[in-house]
Amino acid sequence: MSDSKPKIGFIGLGLMGSAMVQRLQDCGYQLTVVAHRNRAPIEKAVARGAAEASSPAEVARNSDIVMLCVDTSDAVNSVMRGDSGVLAGLKAGSLVIDFGTSIPGSTRALYQECKARGASMMDAPLGRTPAQAVDGLLNIMGAGDEEDFTRAKPVLDDLGENVFHVGPVGAGHTLKLINNFFAMTTACAMSEAFAMADLAGLKRETLYQVMSSGPLRSGMMDWIKANAVDKDPKQLSFSIVNGLKDVGYYASMADDFKVPSFISPATKNALSVAKATGWGNSMVPEMVDFISKMYSGK
Repeated sequence: MSDSKPKIGFIGLGLMGSAMVQRLQDCGYQLTVVAHRNRAPIEKAVARGAAEASSPAEVARNSDIVMLCVDTSDAVNSVMRGDSGVLAGLKAGSLVIDFGTSIPGSTRALYQECKARGASMMDAPLGRTPAQAVDGLLNIMGAGDEEDFTRAKPVLDDLGENVFHVGPVGAGHTLKLINNFFAMTTACAMSEAFAMADLAGLKRETLYQVMSSGPLRSGMMDWIKANAVDKDPKQLSFSIVNGLKDVGYYASMADDFKVPSFISPATKNALSVAKATGWGNSMVPEMVDFISKMYSGK
């Protein structure tokens, strides 16, 4: 990459990806994007000066850094491999950064394929929300070779308020899966607590006031309370189906280590039943509504 701003290719303009693209454009980066499901964010990015490519391979050919923000490991593999995938167009010396939440072993395999083409790859999963992404206030868990992190850091600093180098390739996704397992377990537990309070005749607001006055207080508790008490489920714009995916990946990681996960089966079961009964596209804070309806039979 030159001393000027690197050319960025961005694949995956969902809620988070489109917010990140807006931030990168605000910071003056030249972007190439490609359509996937929804054309609206692509057209918005193009209207602001981005170039539209016809395939991930074309994105790679026109970019110094290729950024991925797609929702599953399977989606990453699909974007990366194949005749029109990123690997087919990847230039020597370029860098791929996966901002999603993927299976660490899959990330390490793709890293080796990038290396075989004279390029490299990092995983850099994200914390915080799309609203914070627009302002460059993400938490970024960067993982990869030291030299890759060093050259990517100026760009990551434009995207994130807190940018960490957490270890070698795969370490970011490992950390994010542990983080999201804990987050989803806390969310499901707090949702059940509110629903149980309903059955016991306790006011949800009273429950929250007492619990939040002690060491249980957390940002996740506040996000669940935002829906349970204030009827605002979108302070955490993260769907139940995505939460289930991440907890499933966490359980698979435990299997790979040949150890039992004692807690994740309960969290996975709660999210699985919610998805199976039509709540999959609801936001995680709406788990309290799902559990409350299950308890009441309505």
